Amino acid sequence: MALVNTKKMFEMAYKNGYAIGAFNVNNMEITQGIINAVAEEKAPLILQISRGARKYAKNSYLKAIINVVVAENPDIPVAINLDHGDTFETCKEFVDDGFTSVMIDASSKPFAENISETKKVVEYAHARDVVVEAELGQLGGIEEDVVGVAQDDISQHLADPNQVEEFVAKTGVDSLAVAIGTSHGAYKFKKEPKLAFDVIQEIAEKLPGFPLVMHGSSSVLKEFVDLINKYGGNMPNAMGVPEQAVSEAAKMAVCKVNIDTDLRLALTAKIRQVFAETPAEFDPRKYLGPGREAIKAMVKHKLHVLGCAGKAAECM
Repeated sequence: MALVNTKKMFEMAYKNGYAIGAFNVNNMEITQGIINAVAEEKAPLILQISRGARKYAKNSYLKAIINVVVAENPDIPVAINLDHGDTFETCKEFVDDGFTSVMIDASSKPFAENISETKKVVEYAHARDVVVEAELGQLGGIEEDVVGVAQDDISQHLADPNQVEEFVAKTGVDSLAVAIGTSHGAYKFKKEPKLAFDVIQEIAEKLPGFPLVMHGSSSVLKEFVDLINKYGGNMPNAMGVPEQAVSEAAKMAVCKVNIDTDLRLALTAKIRQVFAETPAEFDPRKYLGPGREAIKAMVKHKLHVLGCAGKAAECM
């Protein structure tokens, strides 16, 4: 099956109360770990490429890897998304490169400007059968080039449910990333967060059937933080979004959940463990391989947290 956009995925996710995992990829091992998990669990898949990933690995290499994923897994619907495109020109470039979904993030701009920029991207993308995600409100934390609001200010920058109807009507956007108290990075919170489920519910009532997206949703799994710290790392007080909260959101109007930090932690933890336990090791296959397996196990777990395991066929 060729690459698909997310329309059918989100339709079925909303209808049946689950969310699709959107996993950021930077190299072959990360991508293999993700698809190996997804193939075994028969789940739909969104692979995301950020501007940082493109700078690191070049889009031509990443697209070639993803083309192999699609060719070797005809029973798995796969969408490829630009994560946090900051301008129309960036989104246009990724549309022209064959992406099936792009995100335009103009959330830091005034509301009217966010509408104008998003509408421009939507008009260009829709003419080429590409779907568009936009953002309302602002997240906290830092991820590559994306710098969010300060941690203490997250609750002051939540998505405003009173803006969503106007925003969607004027832009024609296909899905909406809404700030509900999540944050980018491994150090999301100083204490366990309380996500604004009331915001999700109010938006769902105003836009019934419309798919929402959670960014900054890695759980910063303790097993990987502990491994990193055990083998020479220094990640005290790393804290993410509780998986129970992610599962609850996935049963509501949230149809896409972004996961990046947990992939990095799984890979890094296993590499550190191999280096510490076998310090003479210099074969990349002997440390990247265990890292890939750690990613696979983590992603399999996440697919059940999101509820999308076994849902590939209905999303085709």
